[in-house]
Amino acid sequence: MSQNGDEEQERGAASFEARLAAARDRRGLDQPPAPPPETAPDGLSSNALALGLRVGVELLSALVVALAIGYGLDRWLHTRPLFLAVFVLLGGAAGVLNVWRVVGPRPGK
Repeated sequence: MSQNGDEEQERGAASFEARLAAARDRRGLDQPPAPPPETAPDGLSSNALALGLRVGVELLSALVVALAIGYGLDRWLHTRPLFLAVFVLLGGAAGVLNVWRVVGPRPGK
């Protein structure tokens, strides 16, 4: 009786595996993933788009942080345009330096 139960369990497991494999084939789950497209739908390379966004974020974030620091110092020290102007210039320079680091030549390559 024990052998008969084991045989039924094995048949049930084999049947389950077959049904599972058929279901996975129907859904396409066992196929290897498709390689990512080299270009975006508008024809631009996805790497170029990512680089452009990163450059913009680097520049804008440096300017925003510098603007906030300059405004805060001016407000704290009651010197309205002085620190704002100085830090906007420093923030712009820092943003350009960050962009240069992103797109410029890499040392040792």
